[in-house]
Amino acid sequence: MKEYIDFYIREVEEKIKNKENNLEKEMLIKIDFFNKERLIHLIITLFYASFTVIFICHIKDSVIYFIFALFMICFLIPYIIYYFKLEARIKYLYKLYDQNKNGDVRK
Repeated sequence: MKEYIDFYIREVEEKIKNKENNLEKEMLIKIDFFNKERLIHLIITLFYASFTVIFICHIKDSVIYFIFALFMICFLIPYIIYYFKLEARIKYLYKLYDQNKNGDVRK
C-alpha cells in the first residue's frame, strides 16, 4: 500500500503542476479508498495493542505469556510506525486536494 500511495501522490503532484482540470473528483474517490484502508489498519493496530497488554498483564502467571508478549511487541511497534506513516500520507493528500482546489497549500 505504501508504494501505491507514494506513486499516486507523485502522480497528483505532477497533475497539479501541469494544472490539469477535473482532478478533484478523482482525488476524493482515492482519498476515500485510502481512508478505508487507514480504518482497517487502525482496527488491526488496536487489536494487536490490546492483546499485547493482555499478555503483559499475565506475564507473572507463566513464562509463556512473556514469550507471547515479546512476540506481539515485535510486530506491534513496526505496525504502529506503518500506521502513522499511512496517516501522514493521507494528510498530505488532503493538502494536495486543497492546493488543487484553492491554488494554495495550507499547513
